[in-house]
Amino acid sequence: METTKWALDAMHSEINFKVKHMMIANVTGGFTKFTVDAVTEGDDFSKAKINFSADVNSINTNNEQRDGHLKSGDFFDAEKFPHIKFESTGITKKSNDEFELIGNLTVKDVTKPVNLLVNFGGIGKDPYGNTKAGFTIDGKINRKDFGLTWNAALETGGMLVGEELKIQSEIQLAKQA
Repeated sequence: METTKWALDAMHSEINFKVKHMMIANVTGGFTKFTVDAVTEGDDFSKAKINFSADVNSINTNNEQRDGHLKSGDFFDAEKFPHIKFESTGITKKSNDEFELIGNLTVKDVTKPVNLLVNFGGIGKDPYGNTKAGFTIDGKINRKDFGLTWNAALETGGMLVGEELKIQSEIQLAKQA
């Protein structure tokens, strides 16, 4: 079967995360510069090869001081490790529109396998005749597994930053000619 290449429709996509702050609320952030590409057999994403890369310097939590801290050596160390990367190693179909995406996530100099839940929204043509595919992606990782270990103890007990990082993304891909 003929392979099809898909590229990110950045105007209709977002990569976000949430992490507990002070053990009482979530801080939400995201990356404003990232790429996603996929190669499929025809329009079948069940065996797709997917690659993702985020520019660490594009992290945005709506707080410039916090973003600067996240880019520093305490967290992502953007100067030494400017990209977060994901490369798929497999996909398991759970139902008609739900898949488990398995792959290797690299943060800083640590690469570990992760599983992400993917809801396939479908394929359609936009008003300009372009073929698009839509996905909602959710997952959880432990930030410490990837060398993101900075934290501060709270006076009341517990830690300032939670270990679990929730990933929530909306991705739209455009079929390439």
